[in-house]
Amino acid sequence: MKLIGFNFTKISAEKFLDKVDDLKINTQINIAEIKEVSSSLFKIKEKIISIKFNHSLIYDPEFAKIELGGNLLLSVESKISKEILKQWEEKKMPENFRVGLFNLILRKSSIKALELEEEFNLPLHMNIPLIKRQEEEQEETK
Repeated sequence: MKLIGFNFTKISAEKFLDKVDDLKINTQINIAEIKEVSSSLFKIKEKIISIKFNHSLIYDPEFAKIELGGNLLLSVESKISKEILKQWEEKKMPENFRVGLFNLILRKSSIKALELEEEFNLPLHMNIPLIKRQEEEQEETK
């Protein structure tokens, strides 16, 4: 599976409260549509699949919400494409495809989410690497 195109169609962020204790951040990814597309722009033997998705970060209890929606185009081997489309008729996906797809969505969406979290002064939904002094590292290992 190769990524051919990716774009956002929805970017939304809301902050409902200024402060909250015991904050939990939940992530949801929903696939709205999977379909095969044809294009004369791409000269490839593989099939092209279009996917519409929604990715939400929900800060509970009702502190904030970030919603990202978008489309992506994937180039997939013909045999795999048939299996994906067949299973999608029942709103299912092959497990190895689903894992790769969700990781791709997370990788692209997390960058935009981090940007929005910074702008809205929200806690980050993922840990950012930090540099520590050697003294601090030694104290933590004791």
